[in-house]
Amino acid sequence: MRLFSLLALSLACLAVQPLSAADLPGSQDLEILPRFPRAEIVDFRDVAAQERIYPLGSIRRISGTLRYERQIDSQGHMRSVTYELPAEHTSGQAFNAARDTLQEQGAELLYWCESRECGSSSLWANSVFGNAKLLGADDQQAYLLLRLAEPKQNTLVALYSITRGNRRAYLHVEQLDNQADLGELLPGPATLLRQLRNTGELDFVSLDGEPVAAWAELLGRTLNQDSTLRVSLSGKYAAAWRDALVAERVRAARMEVQQGPSDGLSFKLLR
Repeated sequence: MRLFSLLALSLACLAVQPLSAADLPGSQDLEILPRFPRAEIVDFRDVAAQERIYPLGSIRRISGTLRYERQIDSQGHMRSVTYELPAEHTSGQAFNAARDTLQEQGAELLYWCESRECGSSSLWANSVFGNAKLLGADDQQAYLLLRLAEPKQNTLVALYSITRGNRRAYLHVEQLDNQADLGELLPGPATLLRQLRNTGELDFVSLDGEPVAAWAELLGRTLNQDSTLRVSLSGKYAAAWRDALVAERVRAARMEVQQGPSDGLSFKLLR
């Protein structure tokens, strides 16, 4: 009778265990990013010295050779977690939640692509991340590369979401602490434009002084990709930045200067 009672108690304890009990043994979440609700870890890696090539543009295989539009060569301590998402949530929902969380921590966006513009999912799964679980439909993928804020400015974080043919959705999160100084890294204009359209704003805390030529050119190219957009600029030097963007052939009528102190330079989309 006592044995039966112990068995019943054991089964009851198992029944109330959290869903994370299904995680891969020995795995854990990354400190920089909370887990998406009810997601389960299906792959976990912790490598002391890992070399990675992170794309800053779409990837293609031409004549058997993998070609990157732009790239960052990285080496250092890498930790990665792959989550399988609950059936009632999409990979896009988890991707956007992770992006919002990291940017709220001050992480800088370096490259962002979605769907077929990223290239082939098989190349991302097998050649970039070396993880066959990430193989899925080309039109159901998204990739984001970010740089953490100081004092972790030499740490890169890659997000990749995918939905497979069986409708299972996954979010892959990879953190690489570079051994070398990354130096200055600028995003592409298409990436900034995507963020402006999706979130309605762009914040550049580091641009807290007079206009910088490289950034003025980049922001000018960003705004000139869609001449229908109107934005407001705010920050101590917002008026000077507006003049710099006019010099980059952005029409003055598309930009308003908002008064009031703020850190760095901010753009808000005017609806």
